[in-house]
Amino acid sequence: MNYELLIIPFAYILDLVFGDPQWYWHPVRLIGRLIERLENKLNTGKKNKIFCGAVLVILVVGLTVFGIGSILKLARLIHPFLFYIVSVLFIYFSLSIRDLADEAAKIYKNLESGNIQKARNNLSMIVGRNTLGLNKQEIIRATVETVAESTMDGIVAPLFYAFLGGPIMAWVYKAINTLDSMVGYRNERFKKFGYVSAKLDGCLNFIPSKITCFLISVSIFCCGKRWFSSLKEVGRYLLSGPGANSDAVEAVMAGGLGVQLGGTNFYDSVAVEKPLIGQAAEPLGIKHIRQSVSIAYISSALMLVLGVIVLIVKSRGRFS
Repeated sequence: MNYELLIIPFAYILDLVFGDPQWYWHPVRLIGRLIERLENKLNTGKKNKIFCGAVLVILVVGLTVFGIGSILKLARLIHPFLFYIVSVLFIYFSLSIRDLADEAAKIYKNLESGNIQKARNNLSMIVGRNTLGLNKQEIIRATVETVAESTMDGIVAPLFYAFLGGPIMAWVYKAINTLDSMVGYRNERFKKFGYVSAKLDGCLNFIPSKITCFLISVSIFCCGKRWFSSLKEVGRYLLSGPGANSDAVEAVMAGGLGVQLGGTNFYDSVAVEKPLIGQAAEPLGIKHIRQSVSIAYISSALMLVLGVIVLIVKSRGRFS
């Protein structure tokens, strides 16, 4: 049996069952602490901020590849089966399917019970925007937007890079995605320093965003929603550049749900205007949170099936 074909499906199942473990030594948290320490040293004074930001990327990605590569190499030397187990765990740690659903469910339940403040607090755990003072409609909008975007960068993209190059490629992506989430803001502190991180993240998400748009549209069809409206959005963003990655997946989700997303968001009290996306065929309601999560689950399963089929075709071609 070709055990390599089972690594990613096992990792996927682990994430569905257990979610992302909240461990101190979780790779994302280790990378986050590394970024924090290096940023404090590199992003100071009157240095060339873009150059220093590029140094940060090289150091973080280089150390991530070295660390994970060394662990995998050691596991293979001990026993091939241990290598498979460690590979499964690393890919499992790179996924956030169950966590995304759980966090969205908390927001849904608090909105359903009328506890707006708790819903704001829950939302603040998964978004970078200010949540203080958001009303019910704005909380729902932010949640649906986050589910759409996280379907891309928390599910489809890690799976895409895992299928492309195993645990190391998955974690090259996760390292750059974590860099973007921590230093990729367009505020005064990170505008230049986070430039390379943001651009690289956009480039790495370019192909996954197109795949995610397609998968969301198919998932919307499976859910019996407005699949034709979502498909029109796929076509509209098909030739868009990396700068429109998030807008594209949000637009496809909005089209399928028949709602309008986008508008004014506040980051560190600074207003950022996002274009309005989708046609408001119906007002945003808490049901759209659940619907978006269902679409994310189906999209993840479709991505898994698609990737496994590609691996099987490749392996047959290799041995024919």
